[in-house]
Amino acid sequence: MTTPRLEIRNISRIFEGRRVVDDVSLSVLPGQVTCLLGPSGCGKSTTLRIIAGVDMQDAGEIHIDGRLVCDTLYRVPPERRSVGLMFQDFALFPHLTVAQNVAFGLSGSKLAKRTRVEELLHRVDLVRHIDDYPHQLSGGEQQRVALARALAPRPKIMLMDEPFSGLDNRLRDEIRDETLGVLKDEGAAVLLVTHEPDEAMRMADEIALMRAGRIVQQGAPYNVYNAPVDRDAAAFFSDINVIRGKVQNFLTDTPFGRFLTPAMPDGSEVDIIIRPQHVKIDLDRNGRGPHPTPEDGVPARAVVERARFMGAESLVEFRMDHDGSVLKATVPAVFLPRSGTPMWLMIRRDRCFVFPASGQERRG
Repeated sequence: MTTPRLEIRNISRIFEGRRVVDDVSLSVLPGQVTCLLGPSGCGKSTTLRIIAGVDMQDAGEIHIDGRLVCDTLYRVPPERRSVGLMFQDFALFPHLTVAQNVAFGLSGSKLAKRTRVEELLHRVDLVRHIDDYPHQLSGGEQQRVALARALAPRPKIMLMDEPFSGLDNRLRDEIRDETLGVLKDEGAAVLLVTHEPDEAMRMADEIALMRAGRIVQQGAPYNVYNAPVDRDAAAFFSDINVIRGKVQNFLTDTPFGRFLTPAMPDGSEVDIIIRPQHVKIDLDRNGRGPHPTPEDGVPARAVVERARFMGAESLVEFRMDHDGSVLKATVPAVFLPRSGTPMWLMIRRDRCFVFPASGQERRG
């Protein structure tokens, strides 16, 4: 079994009586990219600072390659942890050239340092700027210099705190993909902090979803997206539709037919969650809709509230006949029915999630 390159065990950090980081554990293998994903203020950056050694935990341990580097009594200094850092602010030295920035912190002969600098600048396609200064570079180029500088000492672990947030969307995707390729080639264990689900899905081998100081779900992007642990986890990755119902005899009645809800107590309310891309749409045929099916349940009638073209897809909002609630559906390409158009909606049973209603806790 491969020893984790980075392992943190039961880390907690308390500020002014509040647990900013609360019993967090995770591990990252060599060459693996793990994204610590969550909303602003959930403790992601504090966790990163503790791993880097610039902040101290109140409980827990940090191990690198199976060796203890920090607990509440013992502490290896940050500069001896073989950890690279990248932040939103590239923090390049304005008075140093690109080559000098990348070489900063390197030891060894002048030739060895120059060789390493040129190797990395070739990898990030910036060797032509080797003698330029940071102010002569674009934002994307500065980001790549910062990456090269962080990788120059060959760190075992790369910690990245929202490093792409300062770039425009189109450039961000390009730089992220380039960065991921370089990091994979170097074999570093990468822990990336972000509040953007798309970034985590694009870059991560594993996602650790964080909320209020705790990791609430961890796994491969596919699993975290398709098997959320609760309503909030589902909503963090995309828009959701919520259909509320009450459980009776392990069944919940909805406008889309009955749902089997065997894990919920009788009389409890549940939220049935469906993402907009899994709502199916059919035409109204003189007040009639399609026939019910086991896969899609019973169709429910709705009226188009509004429709918007979003580029790769169209977003249509419907006002449901049965209670006036609004459901959203996304459709590939151009689909822009007029407001007031009656249609029939169905929801794929295999794409629904059932959770205790918001505000209720699961019992039993």
